[in-house]
Amino acid sequence: MTITIIGSPKCTLHNMDPEHPEHPMRLHKINDQIIASGLELVVRFADAKPASFDTLILAHDPKFVQHVFDSAPREKDERIWIDDDTIMMEHTLNAALYAAGAGRDAVDLVMQGDAPSVFCAVRPPGHHAGYASSSGFCLFNNIAIAAKYALKKYNLSRVAIVDFDVHHGNGTEDIVKDDPRIMFCSSFQHPFYPFTGDGETPKHIINVPIDAGTQGSVYREKVDLWWQALDEFAPELVFISAGFDAHAEDDLGHLRLVEDDYAYLTRKICEVAKNHAQGRVVSMLEGGYALSALARSVVAHIKVLLD
Repeated sequence: MTITIIGSPKCTLHNMDPEHPEHPMRLHKINDQIIASGLELVVRFADAKPASFDTLILAHDPKFVQHVFDSAPREKDERIWIDDDTIMMEHTLNAALYAAGAGRDAVDLVMQGDAPSVFCAVRPPGHHAGYASSSGFCLFNNIAIAAKYALKKYNLSRVAIVDFDVHHGNGTEDIVKDDPRIMFCSSFQHPFYPFTGDGETPKHIINVPIDAGTQGSVYREKVDLWWQALDEFAPELVFISAGFDAHAEDDLGHLRLVEDDYAYLTRKICEVAKNHAQGRVVSMLEGGYALSALARSVVAHIKVLLD
């Protein structure tokens, strides 16, 4: 049995602007690197199904979800700003539904024993979308929806989300802050967009602000407190908000991680999953905008999940 990579061609149709960093080439470049690395010969691919309204409201306010549906452009070349950072065009809603649906389908795959781990190669990303808000290129919170779905569908008691994007997963924290069944561990450059994550939090939320310019060796020391906390929490399923914009080549952030650091993080997360969750991991693409660095980092991430 091998890792499954799940996604949808629908996710490449969402295009906020040719000059926008969150653009379709992110997925194309990842796919090209998977082929170049030879991984396509040893992984399994699956097509996601779109999320339903009922799935979305596992993590979101129904009124907010309806607002997104009602606001979605229907005409070619029509664009609207759904928030200060996020543009919707005619294909955006459909892409977001498939992105959220990929997380739900990934949970089914690992929980039903069809795959030990799954990587969701999807966009738009999700971790800035809160309970009743879109933000930061994110419409719906793909990882939080998947976590809530797992808890409900499979009657789990504890799941964990580890977020190593360069930006704080403020939307995820907003959704899970009152749900102690979900441990949320987030590392992020600080101070930096969205300028959150440095306040007091409940015990099941562990934020690790990181100074600009931090390299991998120091970063690893900073997040070391996660591993004991996760072991004590003993999650039955582990989720990853896999943002690769903390890479040294990514101009949208100022951290100095490289592929080896992402492989290290993935190994540590997989150890937690092996010890407590029967090895079950669902990883969801978040940020990462330097195309070559993004693709190389994703391949490094997938290789560890594969092992």
